[in-house]
Amino acid sequence: MYGERSGWQRDGFESHEGTVGVLLADGSEPGPVFFDLGSGATFHESSDWWHYDGTFHRPTAVTMRGRCACGWRGTKTYPIDWETVREDDDPDAYDTTGPYAEWKAHLDEVAGRAVALPEDLTALLGQVRERLDRLWLEEDPACGYAAVLRACGELEAIVAETGPEAARALAYEQEESMPAVAEALGMTEKAARARLLHYEYLGR
Repeated sequence: MYGERSGWQRDGFESHEGTVGVLLADGSEPGPVFFDLGSGATFHESSDWWHYDGTFHRPTAVTMRGRCACGWRGTKTYPIDWETVREDDDPDAYDTTGPYAEWKAHLDEVAGRAVALPEDLTALLGQVRERLDRLWLEEDPACGYAAVLRACGELEAIVAETGPEAARALAYEQEESMPAVAEALGMTEKAARARLLHYEYLGR
């Protein structure tokens, strides 16, 4: 795994996006760096690891580690060789295997604590996705597009019928335990609250 300018994600756990985090020489995690784009009071901020190279008075990171949007941080740190980064002039060429591996292990734990779908339902959902993918190739383009949209309509009808009831029941039963809801859904608490609200009021 080499440096990626976009974060790391896993299907079904998108709110647990992973990135490379950095630490300064004193062991602290720096805040975002700011860029003056020359447009008055408008500043761009970034937490991308390669911006902490000490240039333009920015903080200089000495090590990197895995980081997740949920607040998790990896326990292992990996030195940053800024000479190599500058020579390659391409952050994507720098090896971030270590931080990625730790984030992946963290996601395995998140997935292990989430409520597991029944095997037959998991298989059915996979078949639906695979069948929709094949529709593009099997049908006349116009018919294929229409068939996919009809299928999407059927799926939306199922969601609109079952989602709100499940969301309201879960919100009621777990009113004082949002962390437990988030863990069961494999999401951050912020994402879990948004998911409950989305389905609770779906169709209203």
